[in-house]
Amino acid sequence: MTASTNLAMSSKNDSSPIRTGFGNMPYIITASGVNNQGNHYCNRYYGPFVANPHSYHYSNLNGSYYYSNPNGSTYYNDGKGYSKYTPPNPSTPPSTSSK
Repeated sequence: MTASTNLAMSSKNDSSPIRTGFGNMPYIITASGVNNQGNHYCNRYYGPFVANPHSYHYSNLNGSYYYSNPNGSTYYNDGKGYSKYTPPNPSTPPSTSSK
């Protein structure tokens, strides 16, 4: 396990692949790490019954960060006092799985 993977783990039980995050919803980390510029990223899968099942966040060395949330909302903070929240689109239905 690398140090960058440890950054992404928020659960007290590091042996479990399931974590809890946004709204205390369970998720699985599908990818995480640090890119070649030193910025942290974490991709999360929240399951098929949310508007944005493949959510993610990243944080940069300059202090900025971005969240793409499972309800479809986004949040950006530039680390210098500016932030922007975009609420979920009410016309975007949750994704569903079909057989």
